[in-house]
Amino acid sequence: MNKQFNNKPLVSIIMNCFNGEAYLLESIKSVLAQTYKNWEVIFWDNKSTDNSGKIYKSFNDKRLKYHYASTHTSLYQARNMAIEKCNGEFIAFLDTDDWWIPEKLDQQIQLFKDNEIGLVYSNCYLHYENTKKNKLLSKKKLPIGKVTNALLKCYNMGVITVVIRKKLFDQFQQKFNPKYNIIGDFDFFIKLSTITKVQCVQSPLAYHRYHQYNYSSINYDLEISELEDWSKNQKIFNKASFDSLSKDLKLKIIYMKTLRSILKGDFVNFFKNILSFPWSLKKIELVIAFLLPKKLLKKIKNLQ
Repeated sequence: MNKQFNNKPLVSIIMNCFNGEAYLLESIKSVLAQTYKNWEVIFWDNKSTDNSGKIYKSFNDKRLKYHYASTHTSLYQARNMAIEKCNGEFIAFLDTDDWWIPEKLDQQIQLFKDNEIGLVYSNCYLHYENTKKNKLLSKKKLPIGKVTNALLKCYNMGVITVVIRKKLFDQFQQKFNPKYNIIGDFDFFIKLSTITKVQCVQSPLAYHRYHQYNYSSINYDLEISELEDWSKNQKIFNKASFDSLSKDLKLKIIYMKTLRSILKGDFVNFFKNILSFPWSLKKIELVIAFLLPKKLLKKIKNLQ
């Protein structure tokens, strides 16, 4: 298929996969159902040992391109290598346990008529696999324009919702930072937001599935340590401006550490963290969580 199909630009959709057979079928079908037809899928198989490759190859569509990694790498190294295979004017991402609504690309590509827009994202649903319930990621209006400060205050930019002009990736020698396993999207999109204007479709265009095998769900401690590392070593802002902008991010880290100490029964660190947390509804939530039986708390956290 040509890069222009019915005068519409080609969109490269990156699907990074490592043993993603459980929900892969639904993800692929959501791409095939797109009302926007000029796309290619760059499927990066990170040396899966399950039936992921077989499932993907069962679809007979020339737009579905398959790449098998020569060696297993971290997710963000794999994302970077997949980017190098993209032919499109725009790049989007879809993880193998998530899915899109049919109008996603159609609605987002229209917003790139403004040449100053380099990234378009959207709201999304959080789908809890255990309860089959959906929760809107953000009930508030999501920010547009120069959004860096807003993202630091409240990060609500899901990787499966973004579409990005490919030429913006060329401005970074290192795109996704491979040292991160959880927050690589956060790190890169913050950097990206400093060099381009952002637009947003306020309605949800994707579903992010939460289940017991989500990498971030089973690596809560790692996410905390990576956020702390990023806060200490970020090179985007000078110290004075970052200290001013990152108050909410630092509170998020304390909140996560406090919740972790409750779940682990680490009362010493609970009291240490709760004392440093300002009075707010979040602090009340943490105190209530501390008083709940631990089995009930873990059940609430897992089922949400």
